[in-house]
Amino acid sequence: MASTPSKDHRRREREQKKADKRRAREEAKAEKLAAEKAAAQLAAEEAAKLAAAEREAQLEAEFEAEFEAELQAEIDAEKKGAN
Repeated sequence: MASTPSKDHRRREREQKKADKRRAREEAKAEKLAAEKAAAQLAAEEAAKLAAAEREAQLEAEFEAEFEAELQAEIDAEKKGAN
């Protein structure tokens, strides 16, 4: 006669399958959360780089404007002195 698995054995197999599925869902959720966290951190770093670049461009523009004003003042002073 062939032996059949006991009800207890089948119950343990079902419980093991449920536990495996639950563990897989939790792992997938943890991986998704880690990916979202990494993406948010990367976005924050990019935003910081962009802000620094914008600040640098603003400082450069201010420097250029100041330089042009000084140059124009020198040109005006030379014209005034030549007259």
